[in-house]
Amino acid sequence: MVTSIRLIVGIIGSAICIVLYAVPILTFKRVIKEASVREFSCVPYILALFSTLTYSWYGFPVVSRGWENLSVSATCSIGVLFEASFICIYLWFAPRDKRKFVILMVSLVLGIFCVAVFVSSFIIHTHHMRKVFVGSIGIVTAMSMYSSPLVAVKQVMRTRSVEFMPFYLSLFSFLTSLIWMVYGILGRDPYITSPNAVGCFTGILQLVVYCIYNRCKEPPGKLRDSEQANDMDVVTSREEANGFRH
Repeated sequence: MVTSIRLIVGIIGSAICIVLYAVPILTFKRVIKEASVREFSCVPYILALFSTLTYSWYGFPVVSRGWENLSVSATCSIGVLFEASFICIYLWFAPRDKRKFVILMVSLVLGIFCVAVFVSSFIIHTHHMRKVFVGSIGIVTAMSMYSSPLVAVKQVMRTRSVEFMPFYLSLFSFLTSLIWMVYGILGRDPYITSPNAVGCFTGILQLVVYCIYNRCKEPPGKLRDSEQANDMDVVTSREEANGFRH
């Protein structure tokens, strides 16, 4: 009975998770249209790539017993394709300094993943220890992925604008974490349950912050004053720069 319920939960989780992976398409459609990454950060997508790579391997029969985590492996494999595509688009339109940083991070992620695959395949010889090893890496990567939106939360609170924290991304992040946490509980799998519990918390936090700052609108007069002040700052900065040149 529990196995059947877990299978159903896994299918639902896979469907919602794929939607979550697809949500940034709207963001990258904008990036392509404007031919600029603006203030968008690629770090969440790199961490998501690391997490999906790790859990796609975790659900593979080499690590898990049989296909007990087939839903996890299949879903994360699709996630790898999405995240890799987003990172490639980001690299295409990013300025040189950001491009170097992204290439360095992606290279580090791929290096660590390759080492994990090698160790779990040829050095560790039992399914239990392989799950402990790969699952522990998975917990770190997943928690890092779920914690990365806190950077966006900080930016929203600083700018009082929700422009760089899409609502649907936060919503589906929460729903995905909730479903997979239930999936992990049903399978008594701490390597799936614990990181998704963290994901539920960060998802709720994002939704609360979005609701607060989405309603936070500055009066037109105040906005004009702010724009004038920014213009004055720009003029002052230019004058200072000219002074330093001389």
